Amino acid sequence: MSKKRKTIWQVAFLLLLIIGTVLIIRQQRTMPFQHDEGFIFGTVYHVTYQSDENLQQGIEAEMRKVDDALSTFNRASLISRVNRNEPVALNDMFTYVFRLAQSVSQETHGAFDITVAPLVNEWGFGFKKGVEPTTQVIDSLRQLIGYEKVQLTNGRVVKRDPRIMLDCSAIAKGYGADVVARYLRAKGIQNFMVEIGGEVVTSGINDQRVPWRIGVTKPSDDSTQTNNELQTVLNVTDKAMATSGNYRNFYYKGGKKYAHTIDPKTGYPVQHNILSATVITDQCAEADAYATAFMVMGLDGAKQILRKHPELMVYFIYADSRGNNRVWYSPSMKSKILDNR
Repeated sequence: MSKKRKTIWQVAFLLLLIIGTVLIIRQQRTMPFQHDEGFIFGTVYHVTYQSDENLQQGIEAEMRKVDDALSTFNRASLISRVNRNEPVALNDMFTYVFRLAQSVSQETHGAFDITVAPLVNEWGFGFKKGVEPTTQVIDSLRQLIGYEKVQLTNGRVVKRDPRIMLDCSAIAKGYGADVVARYLRAKGIQNFMVEIGGEVVTSGINDQRVPWRIGVTKPSDDSTQTNNELQTVLNVTDKAMATSGNYRNFYYKGGKKYAHTIDPKTGYPVQHNILSATVITDQCAEADAYATAFMVMGLDGAKQILRKHPELMVYFIYADSRGNNRVWYSPSMKSKILDNR
């Protein structure tokens, strides 16, 4: 092939490449964004994605699979049957979440623990409506708490005591967001945002053609969840984000305020200084679990874990010794902060 002919072919190929790229960009600009919402896992979900086809039916089918595996509110779910000590064949979803939960429990020295269900129920935050437990009841239930007291053996959960119960509520929403994100990617969708009860997975750009930006709510004693003043806005594109906070999920009884996060070691609602823990990483289930663990551990304890896990980007809102709100974030989070108020 002569040099001139070779040059012509190279120019033709380059023109085809440019035309193809222009057509793809034009198609992406004209393709609509779908906006789906509904109710799952006891909370509201929102899914936004760029597609000519509405996929809500498939999205909800994926979420129901997670619900059927991990919801303690679903009496027919795998976890409910495990809690009742019924013989049950565990699926890949249950197995994956159980193993991830055990891993995070080990890394956080038990601050995250899915065996905390009996305590959560007694304090009135679980699937039973409890009353304020006595010290004797707490001490008794603590004998049933401990991630090391359950294990997965030959496809079944083995408990040291049959009264041990599992609760995956602090990881299931994040895992559900991961599952929906995986479904959308399998459908070839590049631009999307999945949000389930505040746990988020994003990819690509939003319908304004800019990276996904997610706000972190400023802590306030607002159990009605109507006060949505933002503390900061974060760039969460192509990442997963989870936030845990005690400032909204609480109740008053006898003049006392009880937060929903229970310390598995003490058996009581946490009294640490972190008001809100936001974690950004690759998997939302992992972010969800670590955000809960950091609420239990407090600021100093969380910083120790972060020295070992620099891949976790965190944004903490905490109360100082005078009760004033302060912010601390990991060095890796700095580039993600778009608006720090």
